[in-house]
Amino acid sequence: MTTTKHETEIVADPTVPLVRIIREFDATPAQVFRAHTDPDLLARWLGPRDLEMEVLTFDCRTGGEYRYVHRRDGEEYFFHGCFHEVTPARRIVQTFTFEGMPEAVALETMTIEDLGDGRCRLTGESLCDSFEGRDGMLASGMETGIVEGYERLDELVATGDAG
Repeated sequence: MTTTKHETEIVADPTVPLVRIIREFDATPAQVFRAHTDPDLLARWLGPRDLEMEVLTFDCRTGGEYRYVHRRDGEEYFFHGCFHEVTPARRIVQTFTFEGMPEAVALETMTIEDLGDGRCRLTGESLCDSFEGRDGMLASGMETGIVEGYERLDELVATGDAG
């Protein structure tokens, strides 16, 4: 496991069923955006280290859709959604559904802020349909997946593969 110099902040909003994730990267907005929108790169970093990811469908454009699977020890976890807005190097708005709980759909907004000097801040917000859904997402191991995934994204950017 890699040690990182940037902490991942995960906050549950007390007034609405929303999870906010804030993380800085030693990468440009274009690099972080590309890592989120290139399916080959996405499969290399998204999620916990002990899961293997396969991208099944990925049409990252406004109006497009995605579907992928994470695998571990013979188990499979499928996810899908639709892209509502894709603004290069700045913003992605999408739905997110874990197919094991298809009735729980989150609306996710990811914003990338340029901090200068080849650095940026990523702010993600997941608005769930209920507090129960949000709390279930938090209890699912989401924190491990996000923290380890962003560590893997740091490693990917350091290789130069994200542009």
